[in-house]
Amino acid sequence: MAGFSLNDLERIVAERGASGAADSWTARLFAKGTEKAAQKMGEEAVEAVIAAVKGDRAGLVSESADLLYHWLVVLALEGVKLDDVMAELEARTARSGVAEKASRDAG
Repeated sequence: MAGFSLNDLERIVAERGASGAADSWTARLFAKGTEKAAQKMGEEAVEAVIAAVKGDRAGLVSESADLLYHWLVVLALEGVKLDDVMAELEARTARSGVAEKASRDAG
């Protein structure tokens, strides 16, 4: 699946979420709303952490994919575009990570 990107997944999530299809996990998550989608995102994050700590590379890859998917669902439900997140990350590269973290702690 060369060339597949988070932007591609963001588009697929939006399409499937809006479809209302009964056989679509994405549409079901959209119907349940942000709270349920965020809960799933948290579960996947924990599972990714556990896989990492155990040194389970295959598990980490799989759980990371689940985490990214659920993260994009939450962003879509909240009307946040991936480009907005990427712009924030890009802006942060203009200063050191230590300075960036300190500015958030002070605010």
